[in-house]
Amino acid sequence: MIFSKSYCPHSTRVKELFSSLGVACNILELDQVDDGANVQEVLSEITNQRTVPNIFVNKVHMGGCDRTFQAHQSGLLQKLLQEDSAYDYDLIVIGGGSGGLACAQEAAILGKKVMVLDFVVPSPQGTSWGLGGTCVNVGCIPKKLMHQAALLGQALRDARKFGWEYSQQVKHTWETMTEAIQNHIGSLNWGYRLSLREKAVAYVNSYGEFVEHHKIKATNRKGQETCYTAAKFVLATGQRPRYLGIQGDKEYCITSDDLFSLPYCPGKTLVVGASYVALECAGFLAGIGLDVTIMVRSILLRGFDQEMAEKVGSYMEQHGVKFLRKFVPVLVQQLEKGSPGKLKVVAKSTEGPETIEEIYNTVLLAIGRDSCTRKIGLEKIGVKINEKSGKIPVNDVEQTNVPYVYAVGDILEGKLELTPVAIQAGKLLARRLFAGRLEKCDYVNVPTTVFTPLEYGCCGLSEEKAIEMYKKENLEVYHTLFWPLEWTVAGRDNNTCYAKIICNKLDNYRVIGFHVLGPNAGEVTQGFAAAMKCGLTKQLLDDTIGIHPTCGEVFTTLEITKSSGLDITQKGC
Repeated sequence: MIFSKSYCPHSTRVKELFSSLGVACNILELDQVDDGANVQEVLSEITNQRTVPNIFVNKVHMGGCDRTFQAHQSGLLQKLLQEDSAYDYDLIVIGGGSGGLACAQEAAILGKKVMVLDFVVPSPQGTSWGLGGTCVNVGCIPKKLMHQAALLGQALRDARKFGWEYSQQVKHTWETMTEAIQNHIGSLNWGYRLSLREKAVAYVNSYGEFVEHHKIKATNRKGQETCYTAAKFVLATGQRPRYLGIQGDKEYCITSDDLFSLPYCPGKTLVVGASYVALECAGFLAGIGLDVTIMVRSILLRGFDQEMAEKVGSYMEQHGVKFLRKFVPVLVQQLEKGSPGKLKVVAKSTEGPETIEEIYNTVLLAIGRDSCTRKIGLEKIGVKINEKSGKIPVNDVEQTNVPYVYAVGDILEGKLELTPVAIQAGKLLARRLFAGRLEKCDYVNVPTTVFTPLEYGCCGLSEEKAIEMYKKENLEVYHTLFWPLEWTVAGRDNNTCYAKIICNKLDNYRVIGFHVLGPNAGEVTQGFAAAMKCGLTKQLLDDTIGIHPTCGEVFTTLEITKSSGLDITQKGC
């Protein structure tokens, strides 16, 4: 299908190309129909292309004149001109994580023939897992459950103040916790497989790799290879933990890939890194009673609001987590084998020649994650990736530079690495591809929570980013400390929890940043995120009646601004 204008020389070139190939085309001359301008506007929404010619080949958006001729020279155009029935599947999704499964199942609901390829390459410690991706197996789900285990330990300590009496010594058993969590994850793995089967999605537990346009090779655990073809592909391969590249790291260290199914208690643990993964894992390990140290190269929670990040770290430090700031490991040496064994870690200062060494039972690396895009044959079909990060650049409809290949989830360049984002993007992509829908994934004002011992929830801009975008003089920051009622009788820290909103004075004091540090921060943040989608302002917050006594109500009574310099400590409930 060619959307053209009769006087456009580029349109003429494309028509001549298809004519020379003996291909019959449907041509709509937008300058010769009454609603041509409206058609072009809709095309612009769908394709992000405002010019003509605008070309579709077998339902795949090819692009304009230059991209069509490039595709012709590479052989891609000839592939696309084959009938869809020439392919084994309408859609093949590479990666069975949150985004990939959401896209595959939605496409199947819409009547398409779909395959999901999913294969977990074992970690250097030999850990692998079932269908569902990082979130279900080695991410959000086991992390939140272990965080809950730590919170229950705190609740036990609080309980005595509320009149509960128990004489026996309370202790935590790692093996009991991990077995229960792994049983739950196993049920989720089975549920995903069952859901795919019910929707007639073909699930293949093999490693997918492109061998040519529209064709992939799937290799199973036994090394057996099978090839499949599809009209369209979605890349949803996710990320895996990064290693330090020092002596002993892959031999003796673990990552979040290994921690949640570790068959023994990790004991005295060094967590390397300052990411949310590092702080969350360190938090729940300390919460169940382990000796935990965090080694930080530079700042905590890079990309998050730094005032909030420092408050998170300060709370952890006050509750027994040790921090080694401005150090990086240079050597990990095994002193004793065992479950756990003993490891010597040598670290060097980032600010001078000083080195330190210490002995730990376990070293957990949480220094970032790398996209799984370099070994799936993308270079064979010309899909561009960022050579430094491995991330894939896409347009606003998740399309790569190769028209029939799309991508969702953590591998996207410049997008948020969050499970709900991947799920939303995957579903909407399937609906655009196979149901004619136009809705795109909205990556703005996405809420998230860091499940550290004191949870940190946020939505919108950090204070640093807000100042960068709008300038400090155009912002008003309202903030307060607060004391959860549940903490009062228990005698827990007064004036530790903190709430902050950042308002744009030039836009009716619209809330552009929401931040809360306190219990159940995720639950609090989720509701306010919906309000921010609706254009929440400071006045709307003031007009809202709070639910008393809750933590969330503090946002309905914020009065003190940072610029005033007034005291924000709280005296009552």
